[in-house]
Amino acid sequence: MRPLNIKEAAGRLGISPRAIRFYEEKGLILPAKQASNGYRSYTENDIWRLQTIAALREIGMSLQDITHALSEIDQGNQQRLEEYLELQQAVMYAQWVELKRMLDTTERMIDLNRQDGPLDVSHLHELADSSRRLREARQNWHDRWNYDTQAAIHDERVHAKSCNIPASSPSFPEEADSMPYNESRDALEHQDTKKAPSSSFYLYHNYDEALEQTANWISPVPGEHGLDIGTGTGNLAGKLLERQAIMTGIDQSREMLRTCRTKYPGMHVKLGNFLALPFADQTFDFLVSSFAFHHLSPDQQQLALQEMQRVLTLRGRICLTDLMFADALHREAYIRQAEADGNGEQLLAIRERHFPLLDELTGWLETHGYVTKFVRHNELLHTMLAVPLR
Repeated sequence: MRPLNIKEAAGRLGISPRAIRFYEEKGLILPAKQASNGYRSYTENDIWRLQTIAALREIGMSLQDITHALSEIDQGNQQRLEEYLELQQAVMYAQWVELKRMLDTTERMIDLNRQDGPLDVSHLHELADSSRRLREARQNWHDRWNYDTQAAIHDERVHAKSCNIPASSPSFPEEADSMPYNESRDALEHQDTKKAPSSSFYLYHNYDEALEQTANWISPVPGEHGLDIGTGTGNLAGKLLERQAIMTGIDQSREMLRTCRTKYPGMHVKLGNFLALPFADQTFDFLVSSFAFHHLSPDQQQLALQEMQRVLTLRGRICLTDLMFADALHREAYIRQAEADGNGEQLLAIRERHFPLLDELTGWLETHGYVTKFVRHNELLHTMLAVPLR
């Protein structure tokens, strides 16, 4: 087929000649010029490239990301191209989640306006302020720890120290694993949770024990679909794969996901984070996360719980393993002891991370229709299971 001029190329693609010139100015396409008159001529490869640019623009990808994506296509790097597409998908889900929140807020404002009696606009102001605060919480998250640089040593790091902190008693009796889910949370006892902190701070004490507990409590039926948020290199998801679950893992770190793909080629992984899970409603039968929830601020943790509910089926269960304080008194006692000991490492960890309060976390879940139980592995590390009542 003969090369096309710019008008013919634009007509074939359904875009304007001006758009083609714009892409040329940005260096996204470099058509040859005819020697006789200097006019541009577009080959089949140029047309294919323009079609690709138009497709990526259609999904809202920035010109900078399109430039990188085209480079990966030119090099035949299918995996890197997929990462750019997943990143754009994550952006669109974040926008969709935010739009959905705005719609919900507007609906609540309409309901308030329909109530009998004089209009109290202060209620509208409160709703707007709450909506703004949550929007800012969603937008303000970023990876302060740069996990891309830690991917190569992550597995070595989590197993660097032996599990030398004795595991404490579960919050339920020893038969907690077989306890029916309708047991009341009033039976919980926070016995001995305010012990003095150890002299050094290490995130991953009792790591394997806690992951094994998570997998045992989820106990997937073969073929169930599960999501691991902040999957890292896939250690928790791998245990669930061994139990014949169909696992998807998300993480904000490309390098972590590359390591995960290598370890577990049968697992579906994609870029994403807690605050805008890039999946449709009611996609998963269960959801897990380990050593990741504390990276979120308290407002962000609330948003994350709402997102978890959204992507779970009606009977979907949640199991979180993370460092948590039993309650506010436990946190205060822990900080006082660390200050008395002059343990700057512990104080820094508490300042940089947001270890949730277990009583608030389980309280939120129970208010939203779940029954919860938990086990404490050491001074801070807990595994918490939530199962819906319905």
